[in-house]
Amino acid sequence: MPEKIVHWADQIANEVKERVENDEVLKKTARKLGYIVLDEKTPSGVIHIGSGRGWVIHDAIAKAMRDAGMKGRFILSSDDIDPMDKLPAYLDKKFQKYMGMPFRNIPSPVEGYDSYADYYFMQCVEKFEEWGINAEIESTGKLYESGKFNAEIKEILDNSERVKTIFERIYGKPYDKLPFNAICEKCGRIGTTLASKWDRKNEVVSYKCEENAVEWAKGCGHEGDISPYNGNGKLPWKVEWAAKWRSLGVVCELGGKDHFTKKGSREVSVAISNEVLDYPPPYPSTRSSIGQGYEFFTISGKKMSTSKGQGVGFAEISNILPPRILRYLLVRTRIHAVVDFDPYRANDLILLFDRFDATERIYFGKEKLENETDLENQKRIYELSHIKELPEKMPVQIPLSLAGMVIQVGFNEEGAIKILQDTGHLPKDLSGIDQHYVMERLHDARNWIEHFATDDYKFILQKELPAGLKLSEDVKSALGEIPKLLKESKDEKELHNKFYELCQEHNIEVKDFFKGAYNILLNRDKGPRLAAFLMAVGHRRVSELFGKI
Repeated sequence: MPEKIVHWADQIANEVKERVENDEVLKKTARKLGYIVLDEKTPSGVIHIGSGRGWVIHDAIAKAMRDAGMKGRFILSSDDIDPMDKLPAYLDKKFQKYMGMPFRNIPSPVEGYDSYADYYFMQCVEKFEEWGINAEIESTGKLYESGKFNAEIKEILDNSERVKTIFERIYGKPYDKLPFNAICEKCGRIGTTLASKWDRKNEVVSYKCEENAVEWAKGCGHEGDISPYNGNGKLPWKVEWAAKWRSLGVVCELGGKDHFTKKGSREVSVAISNEVLDYPPPYPSTRSSIGQGYEFFTISGKKMSTSKGQGVGFAEISNILPPRILRYLLVRTRIHAVVDFDPYRANDLILLFDRFDATERIYFGKEKLENETDLENQKRIYELSHIKELPEKMPVQIPLSLAGMVIQVGFNEEGAIKILQDTGHLPKDLSGIDQHYVMERLHDARNWIEHFATDDYKFILQKELPAGLKLSEDVKSALGEIPKLLKESKDEKELHNKFYELCQEHNIEVKDFFKGAYNILLNRDKGPRLAAFLMAVGHRRVSELFGKI
């Protein structure tokens, strides 16, 4: 950890360390298990990128802990024993028959995966290396089967009246359930069972699979007695959350702000952890305060939902946008600030890439910041957002907008690199590692153009003058000088300035000059920055087109 704490991940790591050192229970736990940072997700369908915010936040905190000499461990658990309570719109209707069953016991929609839960969860986990997420993956269902939560289950059931009191105190209405959901021995459903009695002596739960317990699934009516241990059922999730904290030794687990509202799930779990299990709730909660959750990751202001199929899928976006850039977006944003990102919005991606490049220049001392705190923060953002080992020297940089232009003009990566070398953006003797960075940026640019860029950034270079082109004689005369200016100009700035001089010499409006040039080049009224575009197209092709005026 840097001497001066400037980044939110380091600040949280430091606060967790102080809390652990001042609490004997947590100190003993951390000494034995390390500093456990937990996150969890129910694999109910395609997992959206909004969940990725929590994963990156927890991964960054665990990394900050390790940088500070703490044994930080990020554990991500798939809550695969939760019941299917909603059928995603994109799923085949044949899955309707599995409503109410644990996700881990439902077949995968795609061959090659162990279950429905495994398919949707592993789609994301398979991308973690690309995101630089270093997580220990757990299955909540397997943890139940292994007996990991047995002690907590018994303590919860032994103290069910205290749990009931907590629910009634927080929600102000009767709570007449036994806090345990058995898996029906006859139909395999967990969402339809109601436990009515806990036999403390024999340690069995009496339950019934109610036909009309919920609207989204129909129980079979079976009644029975079952041991609550070793995967025969689960605790309700607000109770389970507290049980996980103690059982796994969690010292830090944040969550979305919706869980941290008054009378929200975190308030219930904190009370159970403190009053029933006698375990200090993890950061940012304490025994007496629930703390504050992180803000949402929204797409054009809309909160994303796995069950409703809203938003961009975590695995999907990883295929078309570089995870290192998205990780940078999440690491640079303070956790209590909303991230409203839309890759389809005109400049969101361009600005994001430009900011990443600026942070990289600052890290390598190529760009200065007067404020030392801002300087250190930018350096730390670069470190925490980087996927693998930090480069020894600053990578060669090509702005996304320029890369998008040359990849279209050059037709492929090799052609684009030649254009960048001819225009002086790249040296002729490009090293292997620098070529890797350039190819990476060109690949990103191609994906941007193909998937997200607005029409303003897409173009087809004309081979002939557009039919019906109408230009005044003065504008034609000015445009006819473009090949000569292009040949004489040493860089984009010089060429751009000469355009304005040319307009003055020919006594024409600047807007008419630029419109005419774009009409000839692209058969459009607007386009990329003209000087840069002409230099990318090259003197030969520009001469061929403008020589036909």
